[in-house]
Amino acid sequence: MPVLTILFFGDVVGRPGRSGLCHGIAKLKAAHAPDLIVANGENSASGSGVTQSTLHKMLSYGAEVITTGDHFFRNKEYVTVVDDPRVLRPANFPKGVGGRGWGVFETAKGERVGVVNVMGRIFMEPLQSPYDAADEAVAALASQTKVILVDMHAEATSEKIALGWHLDGRVSAIVGTHTHIQTADERILPKGTAYITDLGMTGPYDSVIGREKEPVLKKLRTGVPARFEVAENDVKACGVVLKIDSATGRAQSIERFQVPLEGKPE
Repeated sequence: MPVLTILFFGDVVGRPGRSGLCHGIAKLKAAHAPDLIVANGENSASGSGVTQSTLHKMLSYGAEVITTGDHFFRNKEYVTVVDDPRVLRPANFPKGVGGRGWGVFETAKGERVGVVNVMGRIFMEPLQSPYDAADEAVAALASQTKVILVDMHAEATSEKIALGWHLDGRVSAIVGTHTHIQTADERILPKGTAYITDLGMTGPYDSVIGREKEPVLKKLRTGVPARFEVAENDVKACGVVLKIDSATGRAQSIERFQVPLEGKPE
């Protein structure tokens, strides 16, 4: 059975992030010939949520699966994309909210890849347990594929690594999103699961995690509310390249990337 190459991009932030994603996919496709491309798109619409327009753009660039997080339902246009089979919302939201938290996606080679989206609870919404939701998803997917990826969208690093140990050997990879800062702890856990605490942001790095610096500084220094606009400069696409044995589901390698955007965002 073949080794699958998968690109997984961190949180796409606004128009600059979409431009970064477009450039990053083009450059990394040429270098790695990926079998599947996944991106967390929950900040793709002006920094909050996914719309029909931003979804179409990300898919047109080559992304095939879009994971999300805490901002997904904050954008009223979520109703236009929540039932799209290529979009996942965190599985530990109540079942009545619509959409789905995991799915199986087929590569051009005919290989099946399961993708799961869960959200942490520390400093975030009081959702159902991400560990229970992940267990349910993995049990449902295990009969369909050996290759399972998990996006753990969470604030606390402890919650992310805890899920890594909880699922080690049962999934192919666990990647963290949400904090917009790429971590340098990528590794393969003892039972064969690739892990990284945060993929980093696909967006503008001349910023405070994607937003213009001055309004954020004003809010933090004075407590006075300010509108946080998406920044524009120093755009990078960040994430990992995963190589996974499709016969066993075990990860062979995980490699971080940072791809600078050449020129200005479109």
